[in-house]
Parts: sequence; structure tokens; C-alpha cells
Amino acid sequence: MFSYVRKKLNLRLAQCQRHRGRLVSKDGRCNIEFGNVEEKSRVAFLADIWTTILDLKWRYKMTVFISAFLGSWFLFGLLWYAVAYLHKDLPEFNPFANHTPCVENINGLTSSFLFSLETQVTIGYGFRCVTEQCATAIFLLVVQSILGVIINSFMCGAILAKISRPKKRGKTITFSKNAVISKRGGKLCLLIRVANLRKSLLIGSHIYGKLLRTTVTPEGETIILDQVNIEFTVDAGSENLFFVSPLTIYHIIDKDSPFFELSVETLLQHDFELVVFLDGTVESTSATCQVRTSYIPEEVLWGYRFAPLVSKTKEGKYRVDFSNFSKTMEVETPHCAFCLQNEKDARKKGKKGYDNPTFVLSEPTETDTKM
Repeated sequence: MFSYVRKKLNLRLAQCQRHRGRLVSKDGRCNIEFGNVEEKSRVAFLADIWTTILDLKWRYKMTVFISAFLGSWFLFGLLWYAVAYLHKDLPEFNPFANHTPCVENINGLTSSFLFSLETQVTIGYGFRCVTEQCATAIFLLVVQSILGVIINSFMCGAILAKISRPKKRGKTITFSKNAVISKRGGKLCLLIRVANLRKSLLIGSHIYGKLLRTTVTPEGETIILDQVNIEFTVDAGSENLFFVSPLTIYHIIDKDSPFFELSVETLLQHDFELVVFLDGTVESTSATCQVRTSYIPEEVLWGYRFAPLVSKTKEGKYRVDFSNFSKTMEVETPHCAFCLQNEKDARKKGKKGYDNPTFVLSEPTETDTKM
């Protein structure tokens, strides 16, 4: 009990003393900032206006949505006012009793704005209407109607696409808070638990990882975010996962693994970030989505394994207890992958005989005996 408390205190002190930066947050957001972007590149965002609108946050998207409608209503309101002013339909011109205006009952800027609103949203109260007196007014009515349909289609489509993006589906995929290192199948493995909170499956799921660290090349170049592939798998493989219940994925720490040189004593001294990706196709919409998370050395627990969470009820159903999703249990684990490999080599040598270089085999010679 005392050793367990001491390990927890040491881990907490290490976390307080070292504040590591993350490229990917725990919820999958990328912590990166672009500086000194050329003006030509900024114009490219306007060229791809659809993606730009979709990537905006909701507060900015609603601001664009409201500004687009209010701006178009006010702009055409000014145009309707200009038509009435040029045709001298306003009361300030004292038109004759038999005067036929371009638009009935436009008396000023306010009524022009109301007529613009009625025209674009096709309300049509019947009090204000276009007459056949002015071809300019008819042309303006056609232009505003077409432009209003385009604005409605674009903005409503952008909001619908924003709501139905597969990124929201990824919010129901969760990873364990910590990664653990322990023995699995006689091998030292790094294990991570992942769960799908919805009953609808992810089709064709594929999971993999990237190890981000700072390296120095033989030429002396320092690479800040050097990426190394990390292969994750489950007992059934790494692709087309049957993601109906929480899965424990693992990475085997062998000679080809970048974690082979780690040990329980040196784990917190290394500076790396393990980013885990899960790609899949949403069953209900057939849209692809990607879920990400990351782990830093303080979030990797050496000598632990995950607590079981799947049980079977009396009714024959399988029950998943998510209260044990991130719980870990301390288990006996080698101090390093090299220690485990030496232990295996020693066992193999123990089963074999040892050669004695001083041993000489002498064959007996046959002698003839005379009877």
C-alpha cells in the first residue's frame, strides 16, 4: 500500500513539474498555429467558400447567416427606394391622383425595406405590389427572387451539413484516459482501450498510431515533430474491427518498436507524444469519420492493466460497465522490454544442453583374443 501511494505521489509531482505541450488534445483537436501566411493563401480560403463556412464555429456561422439575410434585405430595400424616388412615387413629390407608381404603397425607406423582406421571403401580404408601369421594377423583382433562393439554399445547406458532419459522430467514440504497459500473451505490450457509445457500428474501422518526438538526423538537422508509425492491433487484426463493445488495442514492444529502449525508470524522462487514430464509416450515413487522441509519458502507466468491464446478465445479455472503462490494476511486469527478452533467452538456453569444449569422445578398440 505504501509503495502504491508513493508511485502515485511521484507521478503527480512529475506532472506538476513538467508541463508538456501537445500537438493533439485529448478530445482530438490539433494545437497548431499558422503564422506569416501569404495573402495569396488567404484568398484561397475565399475561393473555397463552402469549406470555409463549414469550418466556422457556430457563433461565426450564425453571424454570417444573419448578416447575409439582413444585408440582402437592406440592399434591395435601398434599390426599391431608388426606383420609387426616380419614378417620383414618394409622397414628397405630390404625385397626381391618376399617377401609377412602380410599386404600390411605398412611402419611404421603411416601407421599401418591408417590401424587400416580403419579396425575398415570398410572404406577399398583398398591400404592397409591383405594377406593370416600370420594367425596371419587374427586373429588380426577378433578380431579388433568384438571389433570395440562392442565399436560402446556400445558408440552409451549410447549416444542415454542419449538423450532419461525421465529426459529431466521433464525439461518441471515447478512449481510455491512460495507456498501460504490461504483459499480454507473453509479450510486453502497450495497451489502450477504446469504446463506441452508440449501438450503431462503425463499418471498416481501422486503428493506428503516430509517435511524435524530436530527433536529430546524422546531418545535424533537428526535426521537432518527427513521426514514427505505431502499429496497433487486437486479437482479430487491425482492420475491419467488430466494434460492438469496448476493445483493448495493443502495440507489441519488440526490437522494432520505438518503445523498446524505455523502462519503468526512464519513461518520464523521455519527451514524446503518442497520437492514436480511429478511422471508420458511419453505418447510418455512410460518411467517413476519424477520431483522435494523444498520450504523453505522464499518461502511460507501467505495470498496470485495465479492469474487466464486460459481464453477462442472467437474461443472457452482455453488459458493459463503463465505470471500469479507465480503471487500471497493478500487475507484475518486467522493468523493460530488454529484461523480458533476456528472461526468454535464458529460459530457452536452460532447455538446451551446453557444449563442453574439453570433452573428447574416445571409441573403444577391439582386440583379438586367441583361444
